[in-house]
Amino acid sequence: MKAIVNGKIILRNEVLENKILVFDEKIIDIANKVPSGCEIIDAKGKLVSPGLIDIHIHGNMGKDTMEGSDEAIDTISKSIARHGVTSYLPTTMTMDEESITKALDSIKRGTDRKINGARVLGAHLEGPFINKIYKGAQNGNYIVSPSYEIIKKYDDVIKVITYAPEEDIDFNFTKYIKNNTDIVLSIGHSAATFIQAREAIRLGASNITHTFNGMTGLNHRDPGVVGAGLTTDAYCEFICDTIHITKELFQFILDSKGKKRIVLITDSMEAGGLENGTYSLGGQDVIVKDGAARLENGSLAGSVSSLNNMVKNFYENTNLNINEAIHLGSLNPASSLGIDKNKGSLDIGKDADIAIFDNELNCYMTIVDGDIVFEQN
Repeated sequence: MKAIVNGKIILRNEVLENKILVFDEKIIDIANKVPSGCEIIDAKGKLVSPGLIDIHIHGNMGKDTMEGSDEAIDTISKSIARHGVTSYLPTTMTMDEESITKALDSIKRGTDRKINGARVLGAHLEGPFINKIYKGAQNGNYIVSPSYEIIKKYDDVIKVITYAPEEDIDFNFTKYIKNNTDIVLSIGHSAATFIQAREAIRLGASNITHTFNGMTGLNHRDPGVVGAGLTTDAYCEFICDTIHITKELFQFILDSKGKKRIVLITDSMEAGGLENGTYSLGGQDVIVKDGAARLENGSLAGSVSSLNNMVKNFYENTNLNINEAIHLGSLNPASSLGIDKNKGSLDIGKDADIAIFDNELNCYMTIVDGDIVFEQN
């Protein structure tokens, strides 16, 4: 067993001081004293937080999910663990079927291997079932209509599918996925009207992919996908790097959506954690300059920011308490995937996925299933 002492323990509704977090592979107790035989970890007054969960990330530190290699998955896992991320969904791009299946195979292997970093939960399939009008940084040459036949071999590893419901004839794909799999359907890269998006949500779509970006916007007569996301109980992803969404809207988002349905993501590409330069995303060149990643045509191409920084940005620009802000990047993503019984908070009995942050949300230690996978020297 291990025990974290001298920390401020982040719980759902409070921050506990002068208590001790006891764990092995699971959270065992929040105690008044250290049980005998425990390995002691001194938090030195820092925040003891649930590990963050990134449900939408393409790459990091020069590696991309679409490489389809164990090396890429390992690098991403280890690099994002440095920021307090304890589990994640490697995210694919709209490319040819062979490239997508190669990536899904590598993600599947990642779920089965023990990696000294963030745990691979499964895949987020972003495309190819999207709309060319809102393809953004996706490659329009490989966009196809939603089809279960294309992904049926991988319905155990795919956890989220981003798709355009208006391309789904009679919502047959939506209905089939909802009724026959555990896959989460997320509306994104979509030209759906408000009515179409709400109907998809009624039939089973439960998430909105990087809300505001790559979709019909909020208009007073046709509120679009954004309006559907904000006026239903769908979970809404947000990239809060202050580039994809201006920080002045963060409180509006919170007031409109409520703190239980906001999911902070990175949508990070391979340049995450690296300096300015030219990189690749889905086979297309991406220019990274001043914290923004763009295609040559100017379209935003994911982010280069970390998830703890997204949480910090949202916290600093809203009226949330620190524990509430952290749960937008931990408990809410877990809930959106239906895994909150085991992950997302420091409840007794849950997986010991823990991060230690300072007050600026810089990460000092990351623990996955009770094992230390990152420690700042």
